[in-house]
Amino acid sequence: GAKLTAWEMQMEGIPYALIVDNASGYYMRRGEVDMVIVGADRVAANGDTANKIGTYEKAVVAHENGIPFYVAAPEMTFDLKTPTGDSIEIEERSHDEVTRVWGLDAECVYRWVQVPMEGTPSRNPGFDVTPAMYITGFITEKGIIRPPYAENIPLVFRE
Repeated sequence: GAKLTAWEMQMEGIPYALIVDNASGYYMRRGEVDMVIVGADRVAANGDTANKIGTYEKAVVAHENGIPFYVAAPEMTFDLKTPTGDSIEIEERSHDEVTRVWGLDAECVYRWVQVPMEGTPSRNPGFDVTPAMYITGFITEKGIIRPPYAENIPLVFRE
């Protein structure tokens, strides 16, 4: 988001501000968010959507605050052979992505630095699944798909 999405928003003249992920709920609750638009890595036939980890949390908080939550997804992300998000396998990534960062050491040399104490257990799912009930609509090259998704997605994307 900090590079590509911000650039795209600027090119389109859409007002935006870069924030840390965990600040989104704060701004949603204050009424400073009009809508949420996320991408998708895979969309099941019923509309459940796998995307970058943290998307599910954004959808739930948007729902709780009455904010429309859209998924921008090209046709290739819709998988009519996958009935629900429960069928989507979630990749667990390396614990090093959680426990280590690139940083300057005491000698001002960039190194791969361990943050927590050695042996700290960690989990690192790459994606999560947002249930269709939290999604206002899918923005696609064929238009916006609205609920009921189990009926409307196959109408738009026939095999």
